[in-house]
Amino acid sequence: IVPLRRGPECSKPPEVIEQECRELVAAGAREVILLGQNVNSYGQDLPSRPTLAELLHRLHPIQGLWRIRFLTNHPKDMSEQLIKAVAELPKVCEHIELPVQSGSDEVLQRMNRRYTRGQYLSLVQQLRAAIPGLSLATDVIVGFPGETEAQFQETCSLLEEVRFDVVHVACYSPRPGTAAAKLPDDIPPEEKERRREVIERLQERIAGEINARLLGKEVEVLVEEKTKGKWRGRTRTNKLVFFPHDGDLAGKLALVRVTWAGPWSLVGEFVRCLPGPD
Repeated sequence: IVPLRRGPECSKPPEVIEQECRELVAAGAREVILLGQNVNSYGQDLPSRPTLAELLHRLHPIQGLWRIRFLTNHPKDMSEQLIKAVAELPKVCEHIELPVQSGSDEVLQRMNRRYTRGQYLSLVQQLRAAIPGLSLATDVIVGFPGETEAQFQETCSLLEEVRFDVVHVACYSPRPGTAAAKLPDDIPPEEKERRREVIERLQERIAGEINARLLGKEVEVLVEEKTKGKWRGRTRTNKLVFFPHDGDLAGKLALVRVTWAGPWSLVGEFVRCLPGPD
């Protein structure tokens, strides 16, 4: 629905993005997130055809910019050049949002996703081999027109195999004007909701197991704000961390020792402030 609503992708020139980033950093920002409906096809509509990887290299030297993220990626456009840039540039966080939507080749074909389950799994393997400590997030749609129970189970098995850090799951609903809207919406609402809850429970277990490995370990947190008496911020792998401290830590890098780990967030104790990467 998004391309229909927004129209064709329109990339900002790299020099404009660089200037915007410099202005944000001058105003106190320490992290930027490059946003696009399909961010890794960035630049292909510009005369010079710059790539997202080239843009990352261009922004990386900005003094005072500590972290760079980008989303959302389409698996069909995740290039080796981009993977190499994430692996080589220290300011680019080792966290990738990579929507899969379904684990069934038949459903992926009906969704016009232009990749197969096998190709997606191969890409995940390539990413993890190149980027140590990578965290992965994904999107899943359940109850797409014609999705059988067996096809839904293929999605569950893919989540078990990949073990994502985060899964955003939604029930399919028709959007006027899309190709899918012409298909019969043949999965009852209560069945869609059941499938959504199955994914939620599955992912809660997996995320809990992944995060439990951080217990007792020290993580780098970019502190964002204080809420309910605790500071909150995010690790490089985009995990939400809460910890107490009496000082003003907003916008600072903190080393935090994890004392509690749940599927959706971490709690820790302040160790010390860290210098920026510049």
